[in-house]
Amino acid sequence: MQIHISAKQVEVPETLKQHVEKRLANSVEKYFADPIEANVTMTRVGHEYRSDCSVHVGHGIDAQSHAQANDLAASFDGAVARLEKQLRRYKRRLRDHHNRNRSKPSLIQTAPDYVLAAEPEDAEVPESFHPVVVAENTARILTLTVGEAVMQMDLRGLPLLLFRNGAHGGYNVVYRRADGHIGWIDPREVDEQD
Repeated sequence: MQIHISAKQVEVPETLKQHVEKRLANSVEKYFADPIEANVTMTRVGHEYRSDCSVHVGHGIDAQSHAQANDLAASFDGAVARLEKQLRRYKRRLRDHHNRNRSKPSLIQTAPDYVLAAEPEDAEVPESFHPVVVAENTARILTLTVGEAVMQMDLRGLPLLLFRNGAHGGYNVVYRRADGHIGWIDPREVDEQD
């Protein structure tokens, strides 16, 4: 597995880099024999440190985690512990997903993904308000079951995920609710009732 370590506003000692490589490789290889690559970003946030870990295990299988602590090594260890928990939790389902996808072509749609500039909170918004586009990207919209979509949302640490429902091909959204439960929006259900 190829591991990339980067730092923002902090110097990472060589001993910690070695610890990161060894611990991350051991943690991921416990669940997947041949992971592809991993990225670790360490950042200073105020008086604490934040570590973000991202692992690409296979085609369409990514996991992300982060943690914050007063110590740089502790923030990394917390992020890896969360990553291990995710991989352990979804290990069987990820392997099943990977094996199923080998036998059928991948159903991925791309769509433009725009980042809009935020308006200042104290500014008056005119009636003819048009937000400024500050970045343009391409988003991948996967065809998944609802269970796979929830798993992907958890693994990527997203607040919501737009996907195409494998059962009927319509667009659906799963999202994390304020009460901790997962919400699921399926517009097809509304259309059928009309």
